[in-house]
Order: sequence, then structure tokens, then C-alpha cells
Amino acid sequence: MAGKRDYYEILGVSRDATPEEIKKAYRKLALKYHPDRHPPEKKKWAEEKFKEISEAYEVLMDPEKRRLYDTYGHEGVSQTFREGNFSWQDFRHFDDLRDIFGGDLGRFFSDIFEHFFGTGFGGGPAQRARRQSQEAPRGEDIRIRLPLTLEEIARGTEKTVRIQHYERCDACHGTGSRTGRRTTCPVCGGTGVVQTRTRQFFFDMVRTATCPRCEGRGWILTDPCPVCGGTGRVPKTRTVKIRVPAGVREGQYLTLRGLGNVGPWGGPPGDLLVYIEEKPHSRFRREGDDLHLTVEIPYPVAVFGGKIEVQDILGEGVRIKVPPGTPSHTKFRVAGKGMPRLRGGRGDLWVQVVIRVPKPEELSPEERKLLKAWKALEEGHHPNPRPSSFKDRLKEVLSGRGEKGEEPSK
Repeated sequence: MAGKRDYYEILGVSRDATPEEIKKAYRKLALKYHPDRHPPEKKKWAEEKFKEISEAYEVLMDPEKRRLYDTYGHEGVSQTFREGNFSWQDFRHFDDLRDIFGGDLGRFFSDIFEHFFGTGFGGGPAQRARRQSQEAPRGEDIRIRLPLTLEEIARGTEKTVRIQHYERCDACHGTGSRTGRRTTCPVCGGTGVVQTRTRQFFFDMVRTATCPRCEGRGWILTDPCPVCGGTGRVPKTRTVKIRVPAGVREGQYLTLRGLGNVGPWGGPPGDLLVYIEEKPHSRFRREGDDLHLTVEIPYPVAVFGGKIEVQDILGEGVRIKVPPGTPSHTKFRVAGKGMPRLRGGRGDLWVQVVIRVPKPEELSPEERKLLKAWKALEEGHHPNPRPSSFKDRLKEVLSGRGEKGEEPSK
């Protein structure tokens, strides 16, 4: 996607623009770049510009495509296009063009509709109904959950999964018919709809409904395929490789275009939607792009200060300076050592220090002796005058001055 311009820049709108603002900007540019309003020597240039603004409009007016673009950029939204790159087959806003230009759509749009739909832009209701009924329905999307560790999310990873989905029936080549032939529905005449007319006072009321015989397809199968039962698709298991970019979050999903269920009767396939699920971590807790970590420090380090070393989510060592007199549960911020962001950079790492209190059985004889002397000092059983500060008292104990203090009576 190198070299592509930013969609917001193309339409000249801000990244938080509303649909109304986007539509207004597109209308202005569409009138400016309509190919049939330019001389022959600039027609090709105008067609390119018109296609560029229409691609931007298609993406930014579609909530899901806009979300993918805002999250992953051009790479993320390219998978929503049929051929990986935008073409007029992907454009879903021709009605907006009709509103902009009215009947003056020109030869440019007639050529587009003739190429893709076999009819002019206008087309009567019968033509449109026939075209829609002959289009095979799109297959269903498949949704799966992909559990990942924080380390896998931080580095990016590739996973292989097996999915159950519908693929094209090879016996009938997806047509659903043993002979490959279809018969025009005798009830609706191939339009997929039926009309009923009733007389009410001085008016004729016409109601249109889906044809009950062909269910709106416009055709019926007289010789269904025995393998797929006339649906044109069969269930199969498939192995899929999923590339997960670094920095995704719980609840986000990746769209693998065309890997869902193939549509019945030769219809296009749906997509595979892979929802990210974060596994609980034994050490780190994630909040957005930041990570939180709790570590224990010895009591003397909390009192006199010192340095501790921890590992971030990528296994890299991080040194933290603990100032003297640090209370338990103090948090230290380490910038740029949190989770990677999808658009580059990393969040922060927050390290909370908790003073470690050893159990009596974990103490060595020397440590036990010093702590008893300290306890005696704290309880006022030391013959020497009591130091004025806690820090001085601890220094006294560690220096050996309190070793002769009397133990408290039991």
C-alpha cells in the first residue's frame, strides 16, 4: 500500500469528521472531478481523481471499513476489497451519485454500470429485480476466537487453526444442479418477485413480495446435485494460517477476506473474522497500551534505597532506582516499555514495589539476632538513648550497637 494518500487528506476532512461532513466534502469534489466535465486531454486524469475520492468515500462512510482503516491503515482495509485494491465493484454509494448529479450522470457512469451489471445506470424496476435475483447470495462469515498470551501479542505471531466451513461442491461445480442447468421460475418469470393488485375505492394497490416458488432467486433446479443436495456447497475442514500484528487488543478482530463459507449456488464466499482473546498473565496486567507489574523488594532497599532489575514483556532487562525511604506499594513509571502500539511506539511499564516480609523460618541465625535487637530497640528495652529517627535506629541495629539489647519479656 506504499504511495497511497491518506483518505482523510484526499477528502480534506479531519479524522473525527462526521458522515455529514464527509458526504459534503465528497459532493464538492465529485462535482469538481466528474470526468465528463473535463476536456478530452484531461479526461483520464479526472477519472483517476474521481476514483481516488470515491475510494476514500467508500471507506470513510462505512463504519467497519473506517474502523479497520483507522486501526491498521491501508493494509487493514485492503482485505475488504474484492481484488485487494479498490475497484468500482466495491463502491456501494451510487445512489449518492444520483443525488449529486441527478440524471446528468454522463457516459462515464453508464460505462461502469454496463461493464459490471450489464445494464445502464437507470434500468427499470424489472431489470433491477432480475439482476438482483440472478446474483447468487454471499456466503456467511465465520467467527472464531484466538487466545493469545501477552508475549505473543507483544511480538506479533502466526497461528495455524482448523476451521469447519462450506466449500464449493466439485460434483456440480457449485451450481447445485446435476446437469449444471437452471430453469427460469414459471411463477415470477425470473424476476424473483410477484405482484398482487387490489382495488380500493378509486385506486389500484400493488403489493410486491418475494416469489414463494423460487424464494427470490428467479430460477429453480429441476435436477438437484445428489452430493450437495442442490445447494452447490459441501462442508469441509480447512487449515488456515493467521498472522497477528503486534499490539492487538482483547475484542479486536482480524478479517481474512474470502475464507468464510462459500455462498450457495456459486455465490461469493464470506469472511473469516478472528476475534482476539488475551490469556491472563501471571505477572503483567494490561491497561490499554500500558502494563502493570508488582515486584517485592527487601526492607533495607526500601529504607536505604538501591537498584532493582525487572524484565519487560519482551524479556528485556529494565533497571529501576529506588530512592531511600520508599513506602510499600509505590509505583514507578518506565516510559516506552509497555505493549507495542499498532501504529508504532510502545506504552509504559508501571512497576509497583511491595516490601517483602520474610517468615521466621526463612531467617538465618544472624538475621534473627539482628531483628530481635531491632525489636528490643523499638519496644524501648535498649539501655542506650533511643535515636531520634527510624532510619538512625535501623542503622544502629545493623551496625551492631543494638546486639546487646535485652530481649523483651515473654
